[in-house]
Amino acid sequence: MNFASDNWAGAHPAIASALSDHAAGFAAAYGTSTLDQRIERLFNEVFEREVAVYFVATGTAANALSMTALARPGGVGFAHAEAHMLEDECGAPEYFTGGMRMVGVPGSLGRIDPARLDAAIRRYPEGFVHSGRPVAVSITQATEIGTVYSLDQIDAVADVARRHKLPLHMDGARFANALVRLGCSPAEMTWKRGVDILSFGGTKNGCWCAEAIVVFRPELAADMPFLRKRAAQLFSKTRFVSAQFEAYFAADLWLDSARHANDMAARLADIIEAAPSLRLAWQAEANELFPVMDRATADRLHAAGALFNSWRKPSSHADALRDDEAIYRLVTSFATTADEIQRFAALVGA
Repeated sequence: MNFASDNWAGAHPAIASALSDHAAGFAAAYGTSTLDQRIERLFNEVFEREVAVYFVATGTAANALSMTALARPGGVGFAHAEAHMLEDECGAPEYFTGGMRMVGVPGSLGRIDPARLDAAIRRYPEGFVHSGRPVAVSITQATEIGTVYSLDQIDAVADVARRHKLPLHMDGARFANALVRLGCSPAEMTWKRGVDILSFGGTKNGCWCAEAIVVFRPELAADMPFLRKRAAQLFSKTRFVSAQFEAYFAADLWLDSARHANDMAARLADIIEAAPSLRLAWQAEANELFPVMDRATADRLHAAGALFNSWRKPSSHADALRDDEAIYRLVTSFATTADEIQRFAALVGA
């Protein structure tokens, strides 16, 4: 019963097979092979417009290099106060941008509050060199706590960014999970809403190591080839990233894998709600669940073979916890089975 993280899941068999299929022989290096070029064109089809695509190894690299492409001297970027970019990337965006500051913006359940974003941006008046200048806004879809921005909520943040003439970045480490939750197209969740640059994640959804920076505005991509190379993110054998994306998109594997993970999370949520000793801290919308339980129950479940982790309480979470209680995170993936869900149900008496 491994609910520790979708990062713990292996590679989907179809993706592992694709890697094997392309292992033999020779292919041009550094993104110039026939396969690489075909997959770049495939991204155009997925997003219904011409885009610039840059493969990188990790979501942190995608986020940091996206911010670097948007950075300017004295730059200030804005993201949710508890976003991965601020809390879990060891200062990578600041490091790669050469000192751009990231400012956290509050908002309920992991989503930026547009009014608070507007106020945060206004703290940096144009031309006042002592405070710096706003350069970018970033949202996370799905968020760090398993919620999803609706299309209207993306519009609201994009409107603020547009009003201040700031590009909008989307951290899409769990992009597919959010997409199937909303039931819309990739275009409708990104550039049609005003997103200018996307960190497109595949690793959490069945890939071995496949992340991409997708740029919707050509002028923002002008320096990206050099930024990626300087950051040691230009693979020589890029065909092995392309091979993963080839299998990922084939027959909508990426959507089916995300849909399965979300469905398993929904089943697990029902079990948590029915269990006498557990309750959800908030409603899940993708593939991450955050139940509240006492530490003795958590220890008992761990001892019985259920893997999951404790989680810090979000600042917007108003419900009180008892002294012996904590919030925990359970994550489902393409590899989660119905049997695991039923075994967990038996353990919690649901």
